[in-house]
Amino acid sequence: MFRSIRIDAVLIQAVIAGALSFAHLHDLAEAAGQTGWKAWAYPVSVDLLLVAVWRRLRTERSKLAWFWFLVALVASLGANIATAGLLDLDNVPAWLRILVAGWPALAFLGGTLLAHTPTDQAPAPEPAPRPVPVVDRPSAPEPTPEPVSVPEIPTPEPAPALPQAPAPTVPPALVDHARKVAIEHRTRTGSDIDTATLRARLGVPEDLAGAVVAQLA
Repeated sequence: MFRSIRIDAVLIQAVIAGALSFAHLHDLAEAAGQTGWKAWAYPVSVDLLLVAVWRRLRTERSKLAWFWFLVALVASLGANIATAGLLDLDNVPAWLRILVAGWPALAFLGGTLLAHTPTDQAPAPEPAPRPVPVVDRPSAPEPTPEPVSVPEIPTPEPAPALPQAPAPTVPPALVDHARKVAIEHRTRTGSDIDTATLRARLGVPEDLAGAVVAQLA
């Protein structure tokens, strides 16, 4: 079954506007010196640029898309106004001839930028995780720890005291020699000789030096 064609006033208006704009662009291009098939290619170029801009604006409203939309709109609207009797088509100015001649390169540049410039689309937000239902479960009673018996540690007995070493025996000759060294040290320095100095002068062990000092006192 074929669907019935519905006549829409907006669609009819769009067809009329497109046909008139197409004809005006053709007449302007032909008046500017583009004869033959070249005059028919100009309105196709303008309309294709408008289509490319419209497709880009549907996905991204960037400054680049709006700029080329204004360029294509000025080209289409300018042709409609120029052919309304405000411009002598038999004597087109030189600047308009330059604009018409340079339009193919300009339209190609705009179409290339619109087609190959990447769009900055924000990534879709990730869906929020579904909340997990919380089930209240009765808590199990904690087990009571059994008492653990700790064995008693016996107190160690104190170690027996070491026997004191017997005091060393000092020979009388060593005492006399030490007394002479002490007198000499007092005469020379004015103070009594200490154990370390006496030990160094006599060349005896420390315990023996202490015993000698005790006998000299």
